[in-house]
Amino acid sequence: MTAPLSRSLLADQAVEQLRRRLHAGEWEIGTKMPGETTLAAELGIGRSTVREALRMLAGQGMVRSRQGSGVFVERLEPEADGWEAVVRTEAIAAVIEVRTAIEVEAARLAALRANDADIAAMRRALQVRADAVDTPDRGFVDADIEVHRAVIAAAHNPVLSELFETFVPRLADAMVEMIGLLGLRDRKTEPNADEHLALVDAIAAGDATEAVRISRAHLEGMAAGLR
Repeated sequence: MTAPLSRSLLADQAVEQLRRRLHAGEWEIGTKMPGETTLAAELGIGRSTVREALRMLAGQGMVRSRQGSGVFVERLEPEADGWEAVVRTEAIAAVIEVRTAIEVEAARLAALRANDADIAAMRRALQVRADAVDTPDRGFVDADIEVHRAVIAAAHNPVLSELFETFVPRLADAMVEMIGLLGLRDRKTEPNADEHLALVDAIAAGDATEAVRISRAHLEGMAAGLR
C-alpha cells in the first residue's frame, strides 16, 4: 500500500505547478491570483497546503500577500538562484536574534517593575494595534512596535530603552519585509488574540517567568517561520 504524500511534499509539488503556470503567463504581474479554495480544487490538495505553497512562492519573490485583498503576482520567475530571498531571510533572522536579546529580558524586568501607568500604556498600545489591523503593512508594524515599546518602557532601564529606540528603524523594516515574505497578515484572527495580550497580562500579574516564556515563544515562532 502506498503511503500518503506528506503535506510538505504536496506543497513542494504545488509550488512547482504554480511556478510553471506563472512562467507560462497564466497570471500577469500585478494581477490577483485565484483564492485558496479555487487553487485547492484545481490542484487537488487542501487549502492549508495551498497556503503553504503560496508562502513558499512569496519567499521566492514571485507573489505577495496583501492584507484583506489576496495574493498578487510579483514576478514570473523566482529571484535569481533564490539568493536574494535567502539574504533577506537571513537579515530578518538576525534582527529576531537581537529582538530576543532585548525583549525577553525587558519582559522579565517589566513583570517585576511595571506600575499602574505602565500597564495602562501597554493596554492602550494593544488597542492601537487592534485598530491598525486593516491598515497597510507599515502602519500595522508601527502599531505593533508600540506594544513592544511600552513593554520596554515598563522595564525602567534607560539603557535598554535607548538601545531599543536605536534598533527600531531596522526592526520596522525587517518586520515589513517578513510580512511580505511569509504572508503573515493573510491569517484571519482576532486582533491581539495572540502572544501580545498574553504577554501584557503576564506583566500585569507580575509573573516574570510567564512573561519570559511568552516573549521567547513569540520570537522563536517568528524565527521558525523563516526556516
